[in-house]
Amino acid sequence: VRVLHLKENIASLARLLASTSHGGFPVVCRPKPDHAEVFQGTIKRLELCMLLENEHIFEPERNDKSFSSSHPFSYEKVTSVEKLPNLSRLTMLLNRYTTDLRYQQLFINLEPYINKSAMSVQAHFSLQRTYIVFRTLGLRHLTVVDPQNRVVGVITRKDLMPFPLEERLRLQLAPQ
Repeated sequence: VRVLHLKENIASLARLLASTSHGGFPVVCRPKPDHAEVFQGTIKRLELCMLLENEHIFEPERNDKSFSSSHPFSYEKVTSVEKLPNLSRLTMLLNRYTTDLRYQQLFINLEPYINKSAMSVQAHFSLQRTYIVFRTLGLRHLTVVDPQNRVVGVITRKDLMPFPLEERLRLQLAPQ
């Protein structure tokens, strides 16, 4: 599972966006240094692209791992994005962020922009109920967590399409 952290490195975020076509990502954090990373919410690809177009919000890493408390964009402004920005401009930005060494030292605070009320299901949740949740709420993806709220997977609408689902079930149930 490709997850993001509340404080994400610009170069690694750009590499992730350039190498995947995922529409959204689970965001995790480590509540205490000796604890596992737990699910905090989700953020869409569109929102990440919008944030990456605004270089002035990038910050260097501090020793105390804190970020400035100012949020240049409201949650509403970031989440109201409906289409990807200019694709050639985005490709150029992602390339610059992955190749220019100064972006290895810069971070973005995703915390103000994640959907903290994103749905998740337990790993052993019923397939029928998962399908009902998708249909009822019109979801595109759903994070799967274990009993300790650690991300173990993501289910997409495509995963629940009838034909691929039937094929996977047939293979799963076939005698070994």
